[in-house]
Amino acid sequence: MEHGSSELELAGLLRRDLDRYRPGERLPSSRELMRRHRVGPGTVARALATLAAEGLVVTRPGAGAFRAGPRAAAPPRGDTSWQQIALTAEPSPDEVPRTVDAGGVLATLDTPPPGVIELNGGYLAPALRPERALAAALARAGRRPGAWERPPMAGLPELRAWFAREIDGGAGTVGAADVLVTAGGQSALTTALRALAPPGAPVLVESPTYPGMLAAARASGLRPVPVPVDADGVRPELLRRAFEASGARVFVCQPLFQNPTGAVLAPERRGEVLAAARAAGAFVIEDDFARLLGHEDAGPQPPSLAAEDPDGTVVHVRSLTKVTSASLRVGALAARGPVAERLRAIQIVDSFFVPRPLQETALELVGTPSWSRHLRTVARELRERREAMVRALAAGPAGPVPAPRGGYHLWLPLPPGADEAGLAAAALRAGVAVAPGRPYYAAEPPAPHVRLSFAPAAGLAELVEGVRRLGVGWRECFASDPDEGLPRAP
Repeated sequence: MEHGSSELELAGLLRRDLDRYRPGERLPSSRELMRRHRVGPGTVARALATLAAEGLVVTRPGAGAFRAGPRAAAPPRGDTSWQQIALTAEPSPDEVPRTVDAGGVLATLDTPPPGVIELNGGYLAPALRPERALAAALARAGRRPGAWERPPMAGLPELRAWFAREIDGGAGTVGAADVLVTAGGQSALTTALRALAPPGAPVLVESPTYPGMLAAARASGLRPVPVPVDADGVRPELLRRAFEASGARVFVCQPLFQNPTGAVLAPERRGEVLAAARAAGAFVIEDDFARLLGHEDAGPQPPSLAAEDPDGTVVHVRSLTKVTSASLRVGALAARGPVAERLRAIQIVDSFFVPRPLQETALELVGTPSWSRHLRTVARELRERREAMVRALAAGPAGPVPAPRGGYHLWLPLPPGADEAGLAAAALRAGVAVAPGRPYYAAEPPAPHVRLSFAPAAGLAELVEGVRRLGVGWRECFASDPDEGLPRAP
Protein backbone atom coordinates (compact mmCIF):
# COMPACT_ATOMS: atom_id res chain seq x y z
CA MET A 1 0.00 0.00 0.00
CA GLU A 2 1.38 3.41 -0.96
CA HIS A 3 1.78 6.16 1.58
CA GLY A 4 -1.40 8.20 1.87
CA SER A 5 -3.82 5.30 1.31
CA SER A 6 -6.90 5.65 3.43
CA GLU A 7 -7.62 3.91 6.68
CA LEU A 8 -10.59 2.26 4.95
CA GLU A 9 -8.26 0.46 2.54
CA LEU A 10 -6.02 -0.66 5.41
CA ALA A 11 -9.04 -1.78 7.43
CA GLY A 12 -10.16 -3.86 4.44
CA LEU A 13 -6.78 -5.55 4.17
CA LEU A 14 -6.67 -6.31 7.90
CA ARG A 15 -10.24 -7.57 7.81
CA ARG A 16 -9.35 -10.08 5.09
CA ASP A 17 -6.28 -11.22 7.08
CA LEU A 18 -8.14 -11.89 10.33
CA ASP A 19 -8.75 -15.56 9.49
CA ARG A 20 -5.00 -16.10 9.93
CA TYR A 21 -5.34 -15.42 13.67
CA ARG A 22 -7.07 -17.37 16.40
CA PRO A 23 -9.53 -15.57 18.70
CA GLY A 24 -7.47 -13.74 21.31
CA GLU A 25 -4.28 -13.89 19.24
CA ARG A 26 -2.29 -10.67 18.96
CA LEU A 27 -2.16 -8.89 15.60
CA PRO A 28 1.10 -7.34 14.31
CA SER A 29 2.18 -4.26 16.19
CA SER A 30 1.32 -0.79 14.95
CA ARG A 31 4.97 -0.27 14.01
CA GLU A 32 4.97 -3.48 11.98
CA LEU A 33 1.73 -2.49 10.21
CA MET A 34 3.22 0.93 9.41
CA ARG A 35 6.31 -0.69 7.91
CA ARG A 36 4.45 -3.41 6.04
CA HIS A 37 1.80 -1.15 4.49
CA ARG A 38 3.82 2.09 4.28
CA VAL A 39 1.30 4.20 6.17
CA GLY A 40 1.46 6.58 9.10
CA PRO A 41 0.53 5.92 12.74
CA GLY A 42 -2.75 7.82 12.41
CA THR A 43 -3.89 5.61 9.53
CA VAL A 44 -3.10 2.46 11.53
CA ALA A 45 -4.90 3.75 14.61
CA ARG A 46 -8.03 4.69 12.64
CA ALA A 47 -8.08 1.38 10.76
CA LEU A 48 -7.86 -0.60 14.02
CA ALA A 49 -10.56 1.61 15.53
CA THR A 50 -12.80 0.76 12.56
CA LEU A 51 -12.33 -2.96 13.13
CA ALA A 52 -12.85 -2.54 16.87
CA ALA A 53 -16.14 -0.73 16.21
CA GLU A 54 -17.19 -3.70 14.05
CA GLY A 55 -16.41 -6.06 16.92
CA LEU A 56 -13.66 -7.83 14.96
CA VAL A 57 -10.69 -6.81 17.10
CA VAL A 58 -10.08 -5.75 20.68
CA THR A 59 -7.49 -3.09 21.42
CA ARG A 60 -5.72 -2.98 24.77
CA PRO A 61 -3.65 0.13 25.56
CA GLY A 62 0.01 -0.80 25.92
CA ALA A 63 -0.58 -4.39 24.79
CA GLY A 64 -1.76 -4.10 21.17
CA ALA A 65 -4.69 -5.32 19.10
CA PHE A 66 -6.15 -8.84 19.32
CA ARG A 67 -8.65 -10.77 17.26
CA ALA A 68 -11.99 -10.71 19.02
CA GLY A 69 -13.73 -13.88 20.11
CA PRO A 70 -16.91 -15.23 18.51
CA ARG A 71 -19.77 -12.81 18.63
CA ALA A 72 -22.70 -13.53 20.89
CA ALA A 73 -25.98 -14.26 19.16
CA ALA A 74 -27.87 -11.08 18.41
CA PRO A 75 -31.04 -10.60 20.44
CA PRO A 76 -34.30 -10.95 18.50
CA ARG A 77 -35.40 -7.75 16.80
CA GLY A 78 -38.54 -6.05 17.99
CA ASP A 79 -41.53 -5.14 15.83
CA THR A 80 -41.26 -1.48 14.77
CA SER A 81 -43.91 -1.64 12.05
CA TRP A 82 -46.27 0.46 14.22
CA GLN A 83 -44.06 3.47 13.49
CA GLN A 84 -45.23 3.59 9.88
CA ILE A 85 -48.64 4.66 11.13
CA ALA A 86 -47.34 7.11 13.72
CA LEU A 87 -45.00 8.84 11.25
CA THR A 88 -47.51 9.14 8.39
CA ALA A 89 -50.76 9.94 10.18
CA GLU A 90 -52.77 12.54 8.27
CA PRO A 91 -52.25 16.11 9.55
CA SER A 92 -55.15 18.34 10.39
CA PRO A 93 -56.53 20.42 7.47
CA ASP A 94 -54.55 23.53 8.47
CA GLU A 95 -51.21 21.70 8.74
CA VAL A 96 -48.56 21.03 6.11
CA PRO A 97 -47.01 17.56 6.39
CA ARG A 98 -43.32 17.64 7.22
CA THR A 99 -41.00 15.88 4.78
CA VAL A 100 -37.71 14.77 6.30
CA ASP A 101 -35.55 13.73 3.35
CA ALA A 102 -31.78 14.07 3.52
CA GLY A 103 -31.15 12.43 0.15
CA GLY A 104 -30.10 15.61 -1.64
CA VAL A 105 -27.72 16.48 1.20
CA LEU A 106 -26.23 13.01 1.50
CA ALA A 107 -25.37 13.12 -2.21
CA THR A 108 -22.66 15.65 -1.33
CA LEU A 109 -21.78 14.36 2.17
CA ASP A 110 -21.34 10.62 1.70
CA THR A 111 -17.79 9.45 1.13
CA PRO A 112 -17.56 7.55 -2.18
CA PRO A 113 -16.31 3.95 -2.09
CA PRO A 114 -12.54 3.41 -2.38
CA GLY A 115 -11.32 3.99 -5.92
CA VAL A 116 -14.20 6.30 -6.86
CA ILE A 117 -13.23 9.88 -7.74
CA GLU A 118 -15.30 12.41 -5.80
CA LEU A 119 -16.77 15.12 -8.06
CA ASN A 120 -19.93 15.48 -5.99
CA GLY A 121 -18.61 16.70 -2.63
CA GLY A 122 -19.02 20.04 -0.94
CA TYR A 123 -15.73 20.42 0.94
CA LEU A 124 -12.09 21.04 0.17
CA ALA A 125 -9.70 18.18 -0.54
CA PRO A 126 -7.23 17.40 2.28
CA ALA A 127 -4.45 19.06 0.27
CA LEU A 128 -6.39 22.35 0.29
CA ARG A 129 -7.33 22.33 3.97
CA PRO A 130 -5.22 24.34 6.45
CA GLU A 131 -4.64 21.27 8.57
CA ARG A 132 -1.36 22.41 10.14
CA ALA A 133 -2.80 25.82 10.97
CA LEU A 134 -5.95 24.18 12.36
CA ALA A 135 -3.93 21.81 14.54
CA ALA A 136 -1.83 24.68 15.88
CA ALA A 137 -4.92 26.82 16.48
CA LEU A 138 -6.65 23.97 18.31
CA ALA A 139 -3.60 23.41 20.52
CA ARG A 140 -3.36 27.12 21.39
CA ALA A 141 -7.11 27.33 21.97
CA GLY A 142 -7.00 24.42 24.40
CA ARG A 143 -4.43 26.27 26.50
CA ARG A 144 -6.40 29.51 26.71
CA PRO A 145 -7.63 30.36 30.21
CA GLY A 146 -11.24 29.29 30.50
CA ALA A 147 -11.18 27.43 27.16
CA TRP A 148 -13.44 24.72 28.59
CA GLU A 149 -15.79 27.05 30.45
CA ARG A 150 -19.31 27.69 29.22
CA PRO A 151 -19.23 30.44 26.55
CA PRO A 152 -21.64 33.38 26.29
CA MET A 153 -24.88 32.14 24.74
CA ALA A 154 -24.53 34.32 21.63
CA GLY A 155 -20.84 33.50 21.18
CA LEU A 156 -17.46 34.87 22.20
CA PRO A 157 -17.46 38.69 21.88
CA GLU A 158 -14.18 38.72 19.94
CA LEU A 159 -15.49 36.18 17.42
CA ARG A 160 -18.77 38.05 17.01
CA ALA A 161 -16.83 41.25 16.36
CA TRP A 162 -14.66 39.51 13.76
CA PHE A 163 -17.72 38.18 11.93
CA ALA A 164 -19.36 41.62 12.04
CA ARG A 165 -16.34 43.20 10.32
CA GLU A 166 -16.28 40.44 7.73
CA ILE A 167 -19.99 40.71 6.97
CA ASP A 168 -20.18 44.47 6.44
CA GLY A 169 -16.65 44.92 5.09
CA GLY A 170 -15.77 47.37 7.83
CA ALA A 171 -18.61 49.75 6.92
CA GLY A 172 -19.96 49.68 10.47
CA THR A 173 -23.51 48.70 9.50
CA VAL A 174 -23.25 45.37 11.37
CA GLY A 175 -22.07 45.35 14.97
CA ALA A 176 -20.90 42.55 17.22
CA ALA A 177 -24.20 42.75 19.10
CA ASP A 178 -26.01 41.87 15.85
CA VAL A 179 -24.11 38.58 15.44
CA LEU A 180 -24.98 35.13 16.77
CA VAL A 181 -22.29 32.42 16.52
CA THR A 182 -23.75 29.20 15.11
CA ALA A 183 -22.61 25.61 14.54
CA GLY A 184 -21.89 26.17 10.84
CA GLY A 185 -23.99 27.41 7.95
CA GLN A 186 -26.56 24.59 7.88
CA SER A 187 -27.44 25.20 11.52
CA ALA A 188 -27.72 28.93 10.84
CA LEU A 189 -30.08 28.36 7.90
CA THR A 190 -32.28 26.03 9.92
CA THR A 191 -32.45 28.50 12.81
CA ALA A 192 -33.31 31.37 10.48
CA LEU A 193 -36.07 29.45 8.70
CA ARG A 194 -37.68 28.41 11.98
CA ALA A 195 -37.43 31.94 13.36
CA LEU A 196 -38.91 33.71 10.36
CA ALA A 197 -41.70 31.41 9.16
CA PRO A 198 -44.32 29.40 11.07
CA PRO A 199 -45.06 25.79 10.09
CA GLY A 200 -47.17 25.62 6.96
CA ALA A 201 -45.95 28.97 5.61
CA PRO A 202 -44.53 29.43 2.12
CA VAL A 203 -40.88 30.42 1.73
CA LEU A 204 -39.49 31.73 -1.55
CA VAL A 205 -36.31 30.06 -2.79
CA GLU A 206 -34.10 30.43 -5.82
CA SER A 207 -34.59 27.82 -8.52
CA PRO A 208 -32.33 25.88 -8.58
CA THR A 209 -30.90 26.16 -5.08
CA TYR A 210 -29.01 24.39 -2.31
CA PRO A 211 -30.69 21.04 -1.42
CA GLY A 212 -29.75 21.33 2.26
CA MET A 213 -31.83 24.46 2.59
CA LEU A 214 -34.81 22.82 0.85
CA ALA A 215 -34.52 19.84 3.20
CA ALA A 216 -34.37 22.10 6.27
CA ALA A 217 -37.40 24.06 5.12
CA ARG A 218 -39.50 20.96 4.48
CA ALA A 219 -38.42 19.35 7.75
CA SER A 220 -39.74 22.48 9.50
CA GLY A 221 -43.10 22.14 7.74
CA LEU A 222 -42.49 25.02 5.31
CA ARG A 223 -43.48 25.10 1.63
CA PRO A 224 -40.60 26.10 -0.69
CA VAL A 225 -41.85 28.18 -3.63
CA PRO A 226 -39.33 28.46 -6.50
CA VAL A 227 -38.27 31.73 -8.14
CA PRO A 228 -36.19 31.23 -11.32
CA VAL A 229 -32.53 32.27 -11.50
CA ASP A 230 -30.64 33.25 -14.66
CA ALA A 231 -27.02 34.20 -15.31
CA ASP A 232 -27.47 37.42 -13.30
CA GLY A 233 -29.12 35.85 -10.28
CA VAL A 234 -32.73 35.83 -9.19
CA ARG A 235 -35.16 37.66 -11.51
CA PRO A 236 -36.69 40.57 -9.55
CA GLU A 237 -39.90 40.77 -11.58
CA LEU A 238 -40.63 37.11 -10.86
CA LEU A 239 -39.69 37.62 -7.20
CA ARG A 240 -42.30 40.38 -6.89
CA ARG A 241 -44.94 38.16 -8.49
CA ALA A 242 -44.03 35.27 -6.20
CA PHE A 243 -44.40 37.47 -3.10
CA GLU A 244 -47.83 38.62 -4.30
CA ALA A 245 -49.06 35.17 -5.33
CA SER A 246 -47.84 33.24 -2.30
CA GLY A 247 -48.05 35.76 0.54
CA ALA A 248 -44.58 34.60 1.63
CA ARG A 249 -42.66 36.62 4.20
CA VAL A 250 -39.24 35.02 3.62
CA PHE A 251 -36.94 34.78 0.59
CA VAL A 252 -33.72 32.72 0.74
CA CYS A 253 -30.98 33.64 -1.71
CA GLN A 254 -27.27 33.24 -2.42
CA PRO A 255 -26.27 36.51 -4.14
CA LEU A 256 -22.60 35.54 -4.55
CA PHE A 257 -21.54 32.47 -6.60
CA GLN A 258 -24.92 30.84 -6.20
CA ASN A 259 -25.12 27.09 -5.59
CA PRO A 260 -25.44 25.41 -8.06
CA THR A 261 -25.43 27.90 -10.97
CA GLY A 262 -22.50 30.06 -9.82
CA ALA A 263 -24.47 33.22 -10.65
CA VAL A 264 -23.62 36.56 -9.01
CA LEU A 265 -26.59 38.86 -8.40
CA ALA A 266 -26.23 41.73 -10.88
CA PRO A 267 -25.64 45.22 -9.37
CA GLU A 268 -28.89 46.61 -10.76
CA ARG A 269 -30.87 43.72 -9.23
CA ARG A 270 -29.55 44.05 -5.68
CA GLY A 271 -31.69 47.07 -4.82
CA GLU A 272 -34.69 45.58 -6.62
CA VAL A 273 -34.52 42.39 -4.54
CA LEU A 274 -34.43 44.35 -1.28
CA ALA A 275 -37.22 46.65 -2.48
CA ALA A 276 -39.43 43.69 -3.38
CA ALA A 277 -38.91 42.18 0.08
CA ARG A 278 -39.61 45.46 1.85
CA ALA A 279 -42.80 45.98 -0.17
CA ALA A 280 -43.97 42.52 0.90
CA GLY A 281 -42.97 43.06 4.53
CA ALA A 282 -40.63 40.10 4.16
CA PHE A 283 -37.17 39.03 5.26
CA VAL A 284 -34.30 38.08 2.97
CA ILE A 285 -32.08 35.27 4.25
CA GLU A 286 -28.72 35.92 2.60
CA ASP A 287 -26.69 32.71 2.48
CA ASP A 288 -23.18 34.06 1.83
CA PHE A 289 -21.57 30.62 1.79
CA ALA A 290 -19.00 31.37 -0.96
CA ARG A 291 -17.62 34.72 0.25
CA LEU A 292 -14.25 33.12 1.06
CA LEU A 293 -14.25 30.90 -2.05
CA GLY A 294 -13.55 33.54 -4.68
CA HIS A 295 -11.03 32.47 -7.31
CA GLU A 296 -7.74 34.18 -7.99
CA ASP A 297 -9.19 35.89 -11.08
CA ALA A 298 -12.53 36.84 -9.48
CA GLY A 299 -11.75 40.53 -9.09
CA PRO A 300 -13.40 42.73 -6.43
CA GLN A 301 -16.44 41.12 -4.85
CA PRO A 302 -19.68 43.03 -4.24
CA PRO A 303 -20.51 43.75 -0.59
CA SER A 304 -23.01 41.58 1.21
CA LEU A 305 -26.66 42.59 1.02
CA ALA A 306 -26.54 42.99 4.80
CA ALA A 307 -23.92 45.73 4.43
CA GLU A 308 -26.40 47.79 2.36
CA ASP A 309 -29.48 47.15 4.51
CA PRO A 310 -30.05 49.55 7.41
CA ASP A 311 -33.62 48.41 8.06
CA GLY A 312 -33.12 44.81 9.19
CA THR A 313 -34.61 43.24 6.06
CA VAL A 314 -31.61 40.95 5.62
CA VAL A 315 -30.73 38.05 7.91
CA HIS A 316 -27.18 37.13 6.94
CA VAL A 317 -25.62 33.63 7.11
CA ARG A 318 -21.84 33.15 7.04
CA SER A 319 -19.61 30.16 7.82
CA LEU A 320 -15.94 29.24 8.15
CA THR A 321 -16.56 25.58 7.37
CA LYS A 322 -16.36 25.54 3.56
CA VAL A 323 -12.95 27.20 3.38
CA THR A 324 -11.37 25.24 6.24
CA SER A 325 -12.71 21.81 7.21
CA ALA A 326 -16.06 20.07 7.43
CA SER A 327 -15.38 19.59 11.14
CA LEU A 328 -14.80 23.27 11.96
CA ARG A 329 -18.50 23.92 12.28
CA VAL A 330 -18.43 27.59 13.20
CA GLY A 331 -20.65 30.14 11.48
CA ALA A 332 -22.69 33.23 12.17
CA LEU A 333 -26.14 34.77 11.83
CA ALA A 334 -26.35 38.56 11.63
CA ALA A 335 -29.69 40.30 12.15
CA ARG A 336 -30.99 43.63 13.42
CA GLY A 337 -34.18 44.36 15.29
CA PRO A 338 -36.55 42.09 17.25
CA VAL A 339 -35.77 39.10 15.02
CA ALA A 340 -32.27 38.89 16.51
CA GLU A 341 -33.69 37.92 19.90
CA ARG A 342 -35.90 35.28 18.33
CA LEU A 343 -32.88 33.77 16.55
CA ARG A 344 -30.96 33.62 19.83
CA ALA A 345 -33.89 32.04 21.64
CA ILE A 346 -34.30 29.30 19.03
CA GLN A 347 -30.60 28.44 19.14
CA ILE A 348 -30.63 28.28 22.94
CA VAL A 349 -33.64 25.94 22.89
CA ASP A 350 -32.12 23.73 20.18
CA SER A 351 -28.48 23.45 21.20
CA PHE A 352 -27.68 25.94 24.01
CA PHE A 353 -24.47 27.28 22.39
CA VAL A 354 -21.53 26.44 20.12
CA PRO A 355 -18.78 24.63 22.08
CA ARG A 356 -16.23 27.11 23.36
CA PRO A 357 -13.14 25.15 22.20
CA LEU A 358 -14.40 25.38 18.61
CA GLN A 359 -14.98 29.12 18.94
CA GLU A 360 -11.55 29.62 20.49
CA THR A 361 -9.98 27.57 17.68
CA ALA A 362 -11.72 29.70 15.06
CA LEU A 363 -10.46 32.87 16.75
CA GLU A 364 -6.92 31.55 16.85
CA LEU A 365 -7.05 30.53 13.20
CA VAL A 366 -8.37 33.79 11.71
CA GLY A 367 -6.03 35.86 13.88
CA THR A 368 -2.78 34.49 12.45
CA PRO A 369 -0.82 35.41 9.26
CA SER A 370 -1.41 31.87 8.01
CA TRP A 371 -5.10 32.71 7.54
CA SER A 372 -4.55 35.20 4.72
CA ARG A 373 -1.97 32.87 3.15
CA HIS A 374 -4.49 30.04 3.23
CA LEU A 375 -7.16 32.17 1.53
CA ARG A 376 -4.71 33.13 -1.23
CA THR A 377 -3.76 29.48 -1.71
CA VAL A 378 -7.39 28.39 -1.96
CA ALA A 379 -8.16 31.18 -4.45
CA ARG A 380 -5.26 30.10 -6.68
CA GLU A 381 -6.00 26.38 -6.42
CA LEU A 382 -9.72 26.78 -7.13
CA ARG A 383 -8.94 28.82 -10.26
CA GLU A 384 -6.53 26.15 -11.51
CA ARG A 385 -8.99 23.36 -10.77
CA ARG A 386 -11.87 25.21 -12.46
CA GLU A 387 -9.80 25.77 -15.59
CA ALA A 388 -8.64 22.15 -15.67
CA MET A 389 -12.19 20.82 -15.39
CA VAL A 390 -13.50 23.22 -18.04
CA ARG A 391 -10.74 22.15 -20.45
CA ALA A 392 -11.39 18.47 -19.78
CA LEU A 393 -15.14 18.88 -20.32
CA ALA A 394 -14.58 20.81 -23.55
CA ALA A 395 -12.34 18.00 -24.82
CA GLY A 396 -15.01 15.44 -23.83
CA PRO A 397 -16.59 17.09 -25.81
CA ALA A 398 -19.05 19.08 -23.67
CA GLY A 399 -18.68 22.40 -25.45
CA PRO A 400 -18.73 25.72 -23.54
CA VAL A 401 -19.62 25.28 -19.87
CA PRO A 402 -20.54 28.21 -17.57
CA ALA A 403 -17.46 28.74 -15.39
CA PRO A 404 -18.07 31.03 -12.38
CA ARG A 405 -15.06 32.70 -10.78
CA GLY A 406 -16.02 31.64 -7.30
CA GLY A 407 -17.35 28.60 -5.49
CA TYR A 408 -16.22 25.04 -6.12
CA HIS A 409 -18.47 23.52 -8.78
CA LEU A 410 -19.77 23.67 -12.35
CA TRP A 411 -23.43 23.31 -13.34
CA LEU A 412 -23.39 21.14 -16.46
CA PRO A 413 -26.52 21.27 -18.65
CA LEU A 414 -27.55 18.05 -20.38
CA PRO A 415 -29.60 17.63 -23.57
CA PRO A 416 -33.39 17.83 -23.17
CA GLY A 417 -34.83 14.60 -21.89
CA ALA A 418 -31.51 13.21 -20.66
CA ASP A 419 -31.78 10.93 -17.63
CA GLU A 420 -29.50 12.68 -15.13
CA ALA A 421 -30.05 10.05 -12.42
CA GLY A 422 -29.16 7.33 -14.92
CA LEU A 423 -26.05 9.25 -15.91
CA ALA A 424 -25.00 9.60 -12.25
CA ALA A 425 -25.46 5.85 -11.74
CA ALA A 426 -23.51 5.01 -14.90
CA ALA A 427 -20.75 7.43 -13.91
CA LEU A 428 -20.50 5.75 -10.51
CA ARG A 429 -20.08 2.38 -12.20
CA ALA A 430 -17.28 3.99 -14.23
CA GLY A 431 -15.62 5.15 -11.02
CA VAL A 432 -16.66 8.78 -10.53
CA ALA A 433 -19.36 10.30 -8.29
CA VAL A 434 -21.38 13.28 -9.58
CA ALA A 435 -24.52 14.98 -8.26
CA PRO A 436 -27.78 14.82 -10.26
CA GLY A 437 -29.52 18.17 -10.62
CA ARG A 438 -33.05 17.18 -9.57
CA PRO A 439 -32.57 17.69 -5.77
CA TYR A 440 -31.60 21.34 -6.43
CA TYR A 441 -35.15 22.21 -7.54
CA ALA A 442 -38.13 22.85 -5.28
CA ALA A 443 -40.48 21.88 -8.14
CA GLU A 444 -40.13 20.23 -11.53
CA PRO A 445 -36.80 21.17 -13.15
CA PRO A 446 -36.93 22.92 -16.53
CA ALA A 447 -33.95 20.93 -17.86
CA PRO A 448 -31.62 18.14 -16.72
CA HIS A 449 -28.24 18.98 -15.17
CA VAL A 450 -25.45 17.45 -13.14
CA ARG A 451 -23.28 19.33 -10.67
CA LEU A 452 -19.54 18.70 -10.84
CA SER A 453 -17.38 19.77 -7.90
CA PHE A 454 -13.67 20.42 -8.42
CA ALA A 455 -12.81 21.02 -4.74
CA PRO A 456 -12.74 17.45 -3.29
CA ALA A 457 -10.45 15.85 -5.89
CA ALA A 458 -6.89 15.06 -4.86
CA GLY A 459 -5.40 17.14 -7.69
CA LEU A 460 -5.60 18.23 -11.32
CA ALA A 461 -4.78 14.78 -12.69
CA GLU A 462 -7.62 13.25 -10.70
CA LEU A 463 -10.02 15.92 -11.99
CA VAL A 464 -9.14 15.12 -15.60
CA GLU A 465 -9.47 11.40 -14.94
CA GLY A 466 -12.84 12.00 -13.26
CA VAL A 467 -14.15 13.79 -16.35
CA ARG A 468 -12.85 10.95 -18.53
CA ARG A 469 -14.77 8.45 -16.40
CA LEU A 470 -17.86 10.64 -16.65
CA GLY A 471 -17.53 10.31 -20.43
CA VAL A 472 -17.46 6.53 -20.03
CA GLY A 473 -20.67 6.72 -18.00
CA TRP A 474 -22.27 8.92 -20.61
CA ARG A 475 -21.48 6.48 -23.41
CA GLU A 476 -22.90 3.61 -21.37
CA CYS A 477 -26.07 5.48 -20.48
CA PHE A 478 -27.01 7.51 -23.54
CA ALA A 479 -24.73 7.49 -26.55
CA SER A 480 -25.85 5.56 -29.62
CA ASP A 481 -22.40 6.14 -31.13
CA PRO A 482 -19.79 4.38 -28.94
CA ASP A 483 -17.25 7.04 -29.89
CA GLU A 484 -19.39 9.85 -28.47
CA GLY A 485 -18.22 11.40 -25.24
CA LEU A 486 -19.93 13.89 -22.98
CA PRO A 487 -22.98 15.71 -24.33
CA ARG A 488 -22.55 19.14 -25.75
CA ALA A 489 -24.21 21.85 -23.67
CA PRO A 490 -27.36 23.20 -25.35
